[in-house]
Amino acid sequence: MFGRQAKSEIDSLVGISARIEGDLCFTGGLRIDGEVHGNVVAADGADSMLIVSEHARIEGEVRCASLVVNGYIAGSVYSSELLELQPKGRIHGDVHYRLLEMHGGALVTGKLTHEPASEPVFHLADAEIGSAA
Repeated sequence: MFGRQAKSEIDSLVGISARIEGDLCFTGGLRIDGEVHGNVVAADGADSMLIVSEHARIEGEVRCASLVVNGYIAGSVYSSELLELQPKGRIHGDVHYRLLEMHGGALVTGKLTHEPASEPVFHLADAEIGSAA
């Protein structure tokens, strides 16, 4: 849907029996099946993809480009590209996104804030000035 250009390769995995205490920084693709008690942040400038499975639990802030949530996040979420909330996805915190895909059953308890792309695709004023010349 929405012409996804997100990274589909998973480089790292936090297994279902793993529990991380502290912040987690990553590049590339990360899938979380276990628990993280700390912030989960992708490296700046990276094409990052985070998958939070239905068994996963994150208590902390999440920052990445593309995010798929089917588990639980307690904290603010920042997705600079696509945020997909799947049916069992739960977010308790404010959500900042550019593109949002929300399936039936997903729940957000917090404020949803759309963050537009840094540069609009088409400028009407510029097109009118260009055609007048």
